Amino acid sequence: MPFSDLHLSDALLKAVADSGYSEPTAIQAAAIPPVLMGKDLIGVAQTGTGKTASFVLPMIDILAEGRSRARMPRSLILEPTRELAAQVAENFEKYGKYHKLSMALLIGGVAFGDQDKALEKGVDVLIATPGRLMDQHARGKILLSGVDVLVIDEADRMLDMGFIPDVEKICTLIKAERQTLLFSATMPPPIKKLADRFMTNPKMVEVARPATTNKDITQSLMPAESRQKRDVLRQLILDDDVKAGIIFCNRKTTVRDLAASLKRHGFKVGQIHGDMEQADRIRELDRFKDGDINLLVASDVAARGLDVKGVSHVFNFDVPWHPDDYVHRIGRTGRAGQKGVAITLITAEDAEAIANIEKLTGQSIPRRAPMARQAAAPDAEERAEAAPRRRDGRRTEAKRQEEAPAREARVEEPRRERRRPESRRDEPRRDSGPREESRRDEPRRQDNRRDEPRRDDSRRDGRDRGDRSRGYQDRDDGPPIGPGFGEEGVPAFLMVSART
Repeated sequence: MPFSDLHLSDALLKAVADSGYSEPTAIQAAAIPPVLMGKDLIGVAQTGTGKTASFVLPMIDILAEGRSRARMPRSLILEPTRELAAQVAENFEKYGKYHKLSMALLIGGVAFGDQDKALEKGVDVLIATPGRLMDQHARGKILLSGVDVLVIDEADRMLDMGFIPDVEKICTLIKAERQTLLFSATMPPPIKKLADRFMTNPKMVEVARPATTNKDITQSLMPAESRQKRDVLRQLILDDDVKAGIIFCNRKTTVRDLAASLKRHGFKVGQIHGDMEQADRIRELDRFKDGDINLLVASDVAARGLDVKGVSHVFNFDVPWHPDDYVHRIGRTGRAGQKGVAITLITAEDAEAIANIEKLTGQSIPRRAPMARQAAAPDAEERAEAAPRRRDGRRTEAKRQEEAPAREARVEEPRRERRRPESRRDEPRRDSGPREESRRDEPRRQDNRRDEPRRDDSRRDGRDRGDRSRGYQDRDDGPPIGPGFGEEGVPAFLMVSART
């Protein structure tokens, strides 16, 4: 079936032909006619089947008539990630080049000022992530009462990322008399509940069983020990002569470390993960698309909907935690009828996760023969040189062997004499005199005696024994010279005889 049978406008058909497409995919052929008729639609299809064009193309013709107003978009497309939102914007620019439609992109990592200016002019198509859209609505910069077409794309990903409450809130801010389109790779119960609540008699379009993988992708599992995974990955890349590949990791730190390791070994590699600034993520994707780098290490932020032509290989450096993510990851290759290769590195601890993936997809993934174990991994040598201490603070075995002679020499040395030398034992302490002088010169600490004159020493020496025997009873004279041997230094109460 050619695109001309889908009742699209001539200007739109010309833009599609300029893009190099002549026939629609299964999801496009099934979804475009009911969307053009203004019906609500639920589209369920595996990733890489052309879902984006199935709603972008009819929306361009629907919005061709009409006029936008300031801060009141005529249509709204919700995407779970910035990359997906930017990709949909590229599709609108590509297919709508013969139409005069205005478009705005509301995503995080971009200054509010530029987005505010675009909204003030009025837009026909607003593409947004839920978080930034809610921020702009709370600031009073956007009104959703004029939205005629609402698209919820990658709904299952919205669910995984916790955006469903925001999506429900957004749906309540839009008028009920609207057209709602929902697209998803899978249809879990929460998404079905969302559709039942906010859609009116939707048409269900399902071109493939949920969570099935593309038949054009050759899948395999490669056993590897945890410490040998980097070596195995590098060997796979060299053996297959990978022209363009995406390597998925579960953690952001793993993405950074693996990208640095591959770069040290001479590979042209970039990285993308959620902690990067939006401008940096876009720059890395552009480098990958332009061929400046042929390997992209990524977290699951790039697993859904990312459309890069010519990706021949997908490597799962880590087995994904959720089985659905496996389907989306490997869907980055084998797109638009092309062949692709997906290789997953597995350890003994991944057995349960692999079993869940095979249960979800309904197929058994072939195992490869393990690679011959190398004597010493280059990465291990690099880590030993760069970090002589382990994380727990103890020396590595190689470092301990290097330090053994010096350590033995230190043991044989005699212990240093801690006592003062004989020549200095009878010397007075250097600070004894000044310290005593400073103590005598200190003012009295009692505030009530600070201004009293110091008593004459001759008067103190002329006191009789009775005066001295009073000790602490005579507070005006201050404390006695101090207890010591002899009567004159003994307090009076100790001199009283015991009664019998």
